[in-house]
Amino acid sequence: MRTSPETPATIALIGNPNAGKTTLFNTLTGANQKVGNYSGVTVELKSGETFTPHGKKLRVLDLPGCYSLRAPSPDEKVAVDALQGNLPGHPKPDLVVCVVDASNLERHLHLVLQVIDLGIPTVLALNMVDMAEKSGLRLDPAKLSEELGVPVVPMQASAGRGIIELKQALRFPFPTPPQAKWAAGTNEGDAARREFILDLCELAARRADAHQLTFSDRLDHWLLHPILGWVVFLAAMFTVFWAIFSFAQIPMGWIETAQGGVAGWVESLIPEGDLRSLLVDGVLGGVGGVMVFLPQILLLFFFIGLLESSGYMARAAYLMDGVMSKAGLSGKAFLPLFSSYACAIPGVMATRTIDSAKERLVTIFVAPWMSCSARLPVYFLIVPLLLHENEGSWKQALILFAIYALGTLSAFGVARVLRRKLGPDAGNHHFLLELPPYRAPQWKYIFRHVLERGGSFVAKAGTIILGLSILLWALGTYPKTDSKDDAEALAHSAMGRIGAVIEPLVKPLGFDGRVGTAILTSFAAREVFNSSMAVIFRVEAAENDKQTRASLRGRLAAAKWPDGAPLFTPLSMISLLVFYIYALQCLPTTAVVAREAGSWKWALGQFAFMCGFAYVSSLLVFQGGKILGF
Repeated sequence: MRTSPETPATIALIGNPNAGKTTLFNTLTGANQKVGNYSGVTVELKSGETFTPHGKKLRVLDLPGCYSLRAPSPDEKVAVDALQGNLPGHPKPDLVVCVVDASNLERHLHLVLQVIDLGIPTVLALNMVDMAEKSGLRLDPAKLSEELGVPVVPMQASAGRGIIELKQALRFPFPTPPQAKWAAGTNEGDAARREFILDLCELAARRADAHQLTFSDRLDHWLLHPILGWVVFLAAMFTVFWAIFSFAQIPMGWIETAQGGVAGWVESLIPEGDLRSLLVDGVLGGVGGVMVFLPQILLLFFFIGLLESSGYMARAAYLMDGVMSKAGLSGKAFLPLFSSYACAIPGVMATRTIDSAKERLVTIFVAPWMSCSARLPVYFLIVPLLLHENEGSWKQALILFAIYALGTLSAFGVARVLRRKLGPDAGNHHFLLELPPYRAPQWKYIFRHVLERGGSFVAKAGTIILGLSILLWALGTYPKTDSKDDAEALAHSAMGRIGAVIEPLVKPLGFDGRVGTAILTSFAAREVFNSSMAVIFRVEAAENDKQTRASLRGRLAAAKWPDGAPLFTPLSMISLLVFYIYALQCLPTTAVVAREAGSWKWALGQFAFMCGFAYVSSLLVFQGGKILGF
């Protein structure tokens, strides 16, 4: 492709997972893309702009991480199509920057040779040279450049080192592709590539002591141990849950105090009536019933980012491969499933890294059973109420750990059954995972990710949840009655009438019509359950207690059936938690599943199955518990 002064040249970044490609893309363009140490984080083509030292504008494409240009997974096909100019709206790149991990040249150079064979001008970004040299490697970038016939730029993208030199290498005219010193396109060619790469690494990436163990090797001796590795993994997960409950108490108290102060200020300005009720009960009560859990959600994403950035998450995938094989899945399904703990939508999209079509469909089907962050406000509301909130953070963490384990193990069980139904795949599909070296966390990207997720949560609270809270307040207020009794007024309202219709359906699960109405509204967004309960149970932000959170839990604890029996018993609360573990209450996820699976039938079948499974499971828990005398 020829570029004109008006048309910026297109530069494509490609590399193996863990090579630092997306980090380089972020550094060049200023984009806030997520960085993780495993394959599949970049599953769509992303673009941005940068400038050469002489002010020349360049268009930069961040291609999905891949090990080969001949692999069949959907995300790797995106990379191949982009390099060949077959993606609509994206011209064939003028130059390719191959990003490689300097400490893993033997593996990463296979992709580099394939790119050079395409005949596109190529620059080799020799990334993470600092870590390679610390591990004992003696690098010779000049020798690499001489043997490959392309410019080689040593760099450390995470620290911004080598960026100027790389931009200088992107000068016009672009370098002519070299004549290959290796055969291509045949089995003999593959053997010639391997021999060439081994010889090249002997020349340009020598290790003073070939038998020297790196720090990562020594650490993996313990962390990947078949027994101790699992102990560390489970301890790490439990510690995360404990920290979420323990460390969030102070900022949650700040939010509660602020909410109570605003509510008191509104009450002092506006006389008693519908407007004050709307603002205090509807807006502050509804939105505040969700916003108070923001610190816990931010902490969850912080710890996830910490595990990813340090390189430990790839070890978790390695440990989980054996377990997942029992469910008919490979370790490739770990990333999509783990991503679904944050949100099922990116988790479903991350299944593009799976080259087996049938395994991909199964992973898509069970991904929403991983407890996503939208369920957390419900868990954080019910779990302390179940344990009376004064029994210690470690007990709350244990319950939350059990909730996540139940959802995950159930997903594996369903995956095993469904995998057998779909039958075996044609051809062999192998799980290839490169373990990156342990690294210091990239704090800048972790905090950016946390802020993005927090901003998304606040935006939802300010739009969807706010709108539904106002609607619920109106349904619970009108039509009015002359009765001063809150229960009679609610029963007379539109919400009370809706609850009366729903109650026969949810009563066998241990819920009344009020809880049933809150469950119904949460099909728009799971977090709405908390705001719905706050509005339905008329929570007011009192200045003398722990405001909305304590007031809501206090009202739930005091709620009664018409015969005076407690509405929320340990059994009914466990039943409620089980329902939320399994129910698919996220319409955007259903739309994404339809797109990724290529079938609305598959998406609607998933929705019906998960909701039906949730209902039956909750029914069995409550009715079975009653039979056993709980």
